Amino acid sequence: MSTKSKILISFLLVATGVLARLLPHAWNFAPIAGIALFSGAYLGRRYAIILPLVSLFTGDIFIGFYEWQLTLAVYGSFLLIGLFSAILQKYKNLFSVISLSLGSSILFFLVTNYAVWQFSPWYEKSVMGLIECYTMALPFFRGTVLGDMFYVGVFFGVYELALIAIKNKVILTKKTQYLTN
Repeated sequence: MSTKSKILISFLLVATGVLARLLPHAWNFAPIAGIALFSGAYLGRRYAIILPLVSLFTGDIFIGFYEWQLTLAVYGSFLLIGLFSAILQKYKNLFSVISLSLGSSILFFLVTNYAVWQFSPWYEKSVMGLIECYTMALPFFRGTVLGDMFYVGVFFGVYELALIAIKNKVILTKKTQYLTN
């Protein structure tokens, strides 16, 4: 893939990430993990780390930042997802994409809700408090899973369909040239 193509795709992904966070949406239904996974599969590890964080930071400029500990947990979760997404460069198939998408949702849920339990005054600092925190977060987990699956499906699907269309156009063009000669 050319550098020009990577820059264009990067811009589109970041714009999608920012807009999806600014426009009304269901809780945790966001494209950030999808951006990380897609970038890791097609653009490279550096993009898989940078693009989700740029999307988050740009969105946070508009919607506001929160406690630094929670911000660190959110950004750290997506940094880890970006690192794990490099697996997709070698093993890019439906099973690995779905598995990493679901794994990303679980990682985000566990890390961010642990941070909420640890650093907020809302829950007792005990095992029961931690269980309560995770239990209360379950409705948000549904949005995370649905959002991750949706955006991963859209990003990977659109890109793969575009590749097929380009390939078919090239084949059709070559056949047309052959027939006209």
